Amino acid sequence: MKPRIGITMGDVCGVGPEITARVLVDPAVLSISRPCVIGDTGALERARALVGASFEIVTVKPGEAIPDLPEGSVACVDPGLDIGDLPYGEINARAGEGAFVFLRDAIRMAQDKQIDAIVTAPLSKEALHAGGHIYPGHTEILAKLTDTETYSMMLATPKMKVIHLTTHVGLIEAINRINPERTYQVIRLAYDTLSKGGKVSPRIAVCGINPHAGENGLFGEGEEETKLAPGIERARAEGIDVVGPLPADTLFYRAGRGDFDCVVACYHDQGHAPVKVMSLDEGVNITVGLKGGVIRTSVDHGTAFDIAGQGIARPESLVAAIEYAVELVP
Repeated sequence: MKPRIGITMGDVCGVGPEITARVLVDPAVLSISRPCVIGDTGALERARALVGASFEIVTVKPGEAIPDLPEGSVACVDPGLDIGDLPYGEINARAGEGAFVFLRDAIRMAQDKQIDAIVTAPLSKEALHAGGHIYPGHTEILAKLTDTETYSMMLATPKMKVIHLTTHVGLIEAINRINPERTYQVIRLAYDTLSKGGKVSPRIAVCGINPHAGENGLFGEGEEETKLAPGIERARAEGIDVVGPLPADTLFYRAGRGDFDCVVACYHDQGHAPVKVMSLDEGVNITVGLKGGVIRTSVDHGTAFDIAGQGIARPESLVAAIEYAVELVP
């Protein structure tokens, strides 16, 4: 049976509802999965009309069984917040609360095996905070609600995959957080994730922290030797094909041409900038290492408040996120 994929619509004031409505009638999505929506029924109805899609919506309360529906119908697990008429393109605390509740309910559904994977549409961090949920984003909420300590963010594109040692912290704090244990853990997460996806002996490369990976001590304070190299050697001793630290300015070029299956980036922008330049529309965000076998993938773009409600948001990243989720389902 095709896996059941739970799509959280994210912030109802952004493009999440409309790209969700588009993928619900996408033949590529329907051929590999049984999608359901975790969100607001009213927002989904509005998005359906906005994009001119045709499907029936069956509202389900959280905790109820998800019905097997015929093609042309979709279940919407609606917590009853009644936020479907909030204005598009605006920061709204109620929308931030909704995005949190949708994700919380999806996590519970995944833990209860009602769904096989979670795919998230974008939320607004500002609205999330206004709603009283002080998290940097989806990844940290998922880690907290699954009681996961060792996890990471992986960005996947047709040309390369990038996993991060640190993400949503300032640059100075990011460097302070990097240590040999974290380096080893993330290499291991990358290896395990790629192996589960069917890659045999994945090739992994680790970025340096400093320009030119420190140039043998000419730049920086020896961070490559003290923070990265011991973790790399430990992973290599376990049979993982990993190299580094390598200069980031050339490593991403090499990864893009196929030399490596995954790059370990040291901080947020080191990994995000090359991925988004190369494949913004097709990028997928994967949270790796979640406890309980919870699978989560996401679009690799934001709420796009500037175009929300115009019916022009492109769904390619959400389609790709669903395809990656299906690949990760055991």
